[in-house]
Amino acid sequence: MLPLPEQPADRSVYLKPIEGFPVPASRRAAVKVSAVIITYNEAKNIRRTLSHLDWCDEIIIVDSYSTDETVAICREFNCTVYLKKFEGYGAQKQYAVSKASHDWILNIDADEVLSDSLFMEIASVMRKTPRHTGYYLAIGLVFFDKEFLYGKESWRYFLRLFNKNYGNFTDCPVHEKVRLKGPTHKFHHKMLHYSYSGIHQWEEKCSRYSTLAARNAVAKGRKMPVVLVILSLPFYFFKYYLLELNFLNGIEGFYWSVLSAYYHFIKYIKIRELYKAEKNKQIFNAQ
Repeated sequence: MLPLPEQPADRSVYLKPIEGFPVPASRRAAVKVSAVIITYNEAKNIRRTLSHLDWCDEIIIVDSYSTDETVAICREFNCTVYLKKFEGYGAQKQYAVSKASHDWILNIDADEVLSDSLFMEIASVMRKTPRHTGYYLAIGLVFFDKEFLYGKESWRYFLRLFNKNYGNFTDCPVHEKVRLKGPTHKFHHKMLHYSYSGIHQWEEKCSRYSTLAARNAVAKGRKMPVVLVILSLPFYFFKYYLLELNFLNGIEGFYWSVLSAYYHFIKYIKIRELYKAEKNKQIFNAQ
C-alpha cells in the first residue's frame, strides 16, 4: 500500500453496491455474517480476497480514497463501500463494524485469503447459534511469494470473528485489536496473509507503520533510551531468526528477520525524534 493521499473531505461517502452476486445456497450459513475490510490501493490483492467471501451475507468496505481500481473491484463483488478519511487503523475498523447490518463480524485484511477448510470450519459453527462470543483465526505468512511453514509467522492466532454485541476494535492508530467479553474459541485451520511481494512494498508500509507506532508510543508517554536503539537490531534479529525459527524458512526467512529488526530500529529512532521535536518546541515557546 502507498502513503495516504490528500482526502477530498472529512466526511464519509457511501457508494451504493451494484446488484448481483447472490450468496450461493450451498455456502450460506444460518447465522448471518458481515465481513468488514478496510482498504487503500489494494487492487492487486482485493479480488483474490473477495472471491473467498461469497458465503458472507454482506461485505462492508471502508476505503481511504484509493487511487487505483480497488473500489471498482469491490463494487463488482456487490460490496457496500464507504469512502472515509484515514484516521488510524482502529478508527477505520470501528467505523466498518458500525456499518455492518449483522451481529457477527468477520474482519479480514485486503491481502488475506480464507482457505476452503477454514470456511468449512466457520460454516459448521455458524449453522446454529454459536456457543462463543468470538473465534480466533490462524494466519500464515506469505512473504516475497513464499509461504512460511515454520516458526511463529506460520501460524499466528488473531481474534477475527466475533459478535459485535460483546466487543469491538480498540481505537489504536496501529496494532489495533478486538476487546471482547465472553468465551472464545480457536479454529484449527488457517488463512494466508499475502504480506509483501517485494522490497518496495515493504519499505512503503514500514515507513507508514513505524510513524504511526512511534506517535502512539509518544502519546502514551513511552521514552526510548539510546541503549535500546543500539541493541534493537541485534536483539530483534536474534529473536526473529533463531528463537522464532525463521532460519528454517530459507532466504526469505532471513530477509524477514532482518527487515523486522530494522522496523523496530526505525520506530525507536522516530520515537526519539518526536521527543526531541517536542522538547525543542517547549524551549522555543518558553523564550
